[in-house]
Amino acid sequence: MIAAGTAEEQAAARKRILNRLRRAQGQLTAVVNAVESGATCRDVVTQLAAVTSALDRAGFAIISSAMQVCVVDPDAAVEAEGLTPEELEKLFLSLA
Repeated sequence: MIAAGTAEEQAAARKRILNRLRRAQGQLTAVVNAVESGATCRDVVTQLAAVTSALDRAGFAIISSAMQVCVVDPDAAVEAEGLTPEELEKLFLSLA
């Protein structure tokens, strides 16, 4: 579910989320390469922290978009995704 708004706003939100996920994907590749090349523990953990942060940010962006839809039109949010406000809260807290 991507934020309520015009088609252009929805496309922009989707693009931002995809960019975050691609960044995380690149950082995960860096972690794998670091482990394969025998990098130091510090370097591996630093890269892993960057992956975790990028994934968290992507998750929060997705939840934020869904919350915007729920605020604007709660019935549409339930209809589109089957997400009640309570379920959305659970999803949000699962990222925290």
